[in-house]
Amino acid sequence: MMTFFTILLILIGANAVVMVLSLNGLSTEERKGNGNPVEQKSSNIYPLQDSSSKFKKAG
Repeated sequence: MMTFFTILLILIGANAVVMVLSLNGLSTEERKGNGNPVEQKSSNIYPLQDSSSKFKKAG
């Protein structure tokens, strides 16, 4: 039982360290961003293809 809690505590501690490092890296990336967010490239959005002619409506 003691072994289980030791391993659990080690994993929780490692998780906390990784989370802190990840959040710290995220905050520094936001500072490095482009000054004008309007000029940032946005992804293209394509319309869905209408495939209703292939199938009959249930009912």
